[in-house]
Amino acid sequence: MVEAKVLIKNKVGLHARPASLFVQTANKFKSAITAIHGERKANAKSILSVLTLGADQGAELVLQAEGEDAEEAVQALISLIESNFGEAE
Repeated sequence: MVEAKVLIKNKVGLHARPASLFVQTANKFKSAITAIHGERKANAKSILSVLTLGADQGAELVLQAEGEDAEEAVQALISLIESNFGEAE
């Protein structure tokens, strides 16, 4: 299992468009990916599941992936989050 922590920095957090991009990215990989915020766990490949995390700006997210491309999956999601989901601010 691969695990990493990442900070959500974009203004709206992991909602709507950023959540959609997060799920699209997760679905490119075969590995099972879980996103954890506090006590909540979500399947990173399910938009409804990700939205229930309530991860706002400043939230720490723990990403866990298990499978043949787990390392690549976690790195891709970290890159997406650190790029503020492609938003300018």
